Amino acid sequence: MTKHPVVIAGFVLAMFAVAGTALVSFTHQATKARIASNERQALLRSLTTLVPAASIDNDIISDVMTVSDPELLGSENTTVYRGRSGGQPVAVVLTPVVPNGYSGPIKLLVAVRYDGTLGGVRIISHKETPGLGDKIEESRSDWIYSFTGKSLNNPPKAQWGVKKDGGVFDQFTGATITPRSIVAAVKKSLLYVQQHQQQLYDRTPLQEATPGENNDG
Repeated sequence: MTKHPVVIAGFVLAMFAVAGTALVSFTHQATKARIASNERQALLRSLTTLVPAASIDNDIISDVMTVSDPELLGSENTTVYRGRSGGQPVAVVLTPVVPNGYSGPIKLLVAVRYDGTLGGVRIISHKETPGLGDKIEESRSDWIYSFTGKSLNNPPKAQWGVKKDGGVFDQFTGATITPRSIVAAVKKSLLYVQQHQQQLYDRTPLQEATPGENNDG
């Protein structure tokens, strides 16, 4: 029995549709995996900038826990990456959110060494005004480097503010809210680490974090 040409054409079109759908699905999954890999590598580069790879011997991107303290960390869920050497604590990197940036939330990486000093601070994302508040980016100015080596003792807690408020950190011309908010957030991160140091380095079951989903901020 000879099949009608319309039936044959319909069958061929259906096969093309199935093949096309499979190809799109495969491409989507491959792209998703590549993006995840790229995000992981970018995160690892940021982490090892703040906690040098030579100073630790664990996989810092996998030695991770989630904590919750919206008052000090600005988010319901904050990811903490932990660096160790020979099983001993070296530093933690928190991912707090600055909820009160001038143009919206600002996401940070804050590295705190085991001795309580800052390994450094970096900006993950922000929506601050170009030419003003965006000077928080390391590509725009060296302001963000001013935190490195600081602690709750240096400067004293009372001086953790911008100079306009009697503190030691510079503000930007025409943009005080942004640096003021970040200084406050970094200080709060230091306070959190000071209050929870044992918990942060406790060898609890580890939880893998997905880059890009660090905060509920």
